[in-house]
Amino acid sequence: MGVIAIAILIIVTSIGDASSYENFATAKAMALNGNDNPIHVVGGLKKDGSGSVVGLEVSEDKTSFTFLMLDSEGQEQQVYYNEPVPADFARAEQVVVIGSYRNEELFVADKILMKCPSKYQETDLQSASL
Repeated sequence: MGVIAIAILIIVTSIGDASSYENFATAKAMALNGNDNPIHVVGGLKKDGSGSVVGLEVSEDKTSFTFLMLDSEGQEQQVYYNEPVPADFARAEQVVVIGSYRNEELFVADKILMKCPSKYQETDLQSASL
């Protein structure tokens, strides 16, 4: 009986910690109001007409980088990540950054989640006439 109560307590606690996705404007407002909890912002990488990532700047020692991200509202924001550039980062279709504003201009990501294109994408198949 006690194990079930503990399990229910853990589930209720983890539901209370579940984060929703925010945009950069909301994340900045939360930071200015003293909320320093990690915030999830969903969006995409800023790319030029040819699909190349714009604003990606890797540190000289390749252990950190900054990039430009567009949130779900289309707001552009510079994001700093203190880790090497993840594999296939430039191919990401969608990006979730988890972190907070350290000042009004820079969002610092503690974690980056990426949705990359599937290598198993559907292709149009023409039916053979029999």
